[in-house]
Amino acid sequence: MNPTTLKLDIAATAAALVVEEGLEYGPAKRRAVKQMGLPARSELPGNDEVEDAVREYIALFCADTQPAELAALRVLALTWMERMAPFRPYLGGAVWHGTATRLSDIYIQLFCDDPKSAEIALIDHSVDYEPRSVTGFTGDSVEALSLSSFCQGLNENVGVHLLVYDHDDLRGALRPDSKGRKPRGDMVDVQKLLMTNQETSS
Repeated sequence: MNPTTLKLDIAATAAALVVEEGLEYGPAKRRAVKQMGLPARSELPGNDEVEDAVREYIALFCADTQPAELAALRVLALTWMERMAPFRPYLGGAVWHGTATRLSDIYIQLFCDDPKSAEIALIDHSVDYEPRSVTGFTGDSVEALSLSSFCQGLNENVGVHLLVYDHDDLRGALRPDSKGRKPRGDMVDVQKLLMTNQETSS
């Protein structure tokens, strides 16, 4: 099998794991290689290729349910963005790009003058969260404040991750991604997405 075809097959298998099991792209690609019985060092598809495969999978298998699930997650994301408004929140990930399902977590990036201020705000509001380190979009390690929040539209709890960046990182955060899209959106952008969603579904 030629390498391009093989990478597309890995992307398709990974996409099914992303949608059906809620895996992130990295773990999904590694699991796909294992599941397909391929060598561990097989060349992996890029995230863009996996995202394209996720969109195809959703269109084929989840077209009836996914739009409502995505809208419910965006409503919850907006709620948390409003709560964290002083910290310049931006929505990223699958909920922003439109590939999220009920198994997806919400990723909100905060751009703070003081990195501890967001954490103090959660403590002040008695929010139960877990701090951990993750790799941010800059490639450096950033603090993530992870919590569970009830999503009314899905009638279940959803993982919400608040990634804490320096205010200076905001400039680089708004550069278009490899597909020329906005890589993340602010509260106004998310409100627009929800309004567009309501217009298309009514």
